[in-house]
Amino acid sequence: MQILNDANDISQNLLPFDGAVHYWGKIFTQTQADSYLNSLQELIAWQQDETVIFGRRIVTQRKVAWYGDEPFHYRYSNTTKIALPWTSVLQKLKSKVEKVTGESFNSCLLNLYHSGNEGMGWHSDDEPDLKKEGAIASLSFGAERKFVFKHKNIPQKVEIFLEHGSLLVMKGLTQIFWKHRLPPSKRVLQPRINLTFRTIVN
Repeated sequence: MQILNDANDISQNLLPFDGAVHYWGKIFTQTQADSYLNSLQELIAWQQDETVIFGRRIVTQRKVAWYGDEPFHYRYSNTTKIALPWTSVLQKLKSKVEKVTGESFNSCLLNLYHSGNEGMGWHSDDEPDLKKEGAIASLSFGAERKFVFKHKNIPQKVEIFLEHGSLLVMKGLTQIFWKHRLPPSKRVLQPRINLTFRTIVN
């Protein structure tokens, strides 16, 4: 397992093969990151997420929200979400991410984890609604959390800690060959908000 504690060289591909993941580290000051965390907690239309596991519908503690250029339909885990119009805060964050990465995005899925007790299981962002091999930019605000990649075909893992106000980008073959997860941690008591900017194709 490769553990990356200092991965702020954006020219470095964090994956050894079959994909591309780049970590910019913190792209906001502490004050900016704190302000965005508070704004997102208060102003986003959060809802509890629903997922289907082995045919059983489960309501998660984690909350989600879905925004976009248009009322895009996004389907995952046998549920469908309809995108809300961008808020001014989300538009600012989208512009910042696009400027930093040189990519363009038309939608954003947000997750609110109230503490380390909440996480995300192994999955790939490979839904047919998403641009094939397109970039997915992940912004993190709040508690620093471990983020893990696992290759689908061989026993290879990569771990990284995502900082408050940081940016990580996945693109290329990453979603085809790798899964990722946010493991729970009882030591984390603070909330974390994650924004994943994406491109929906119809």
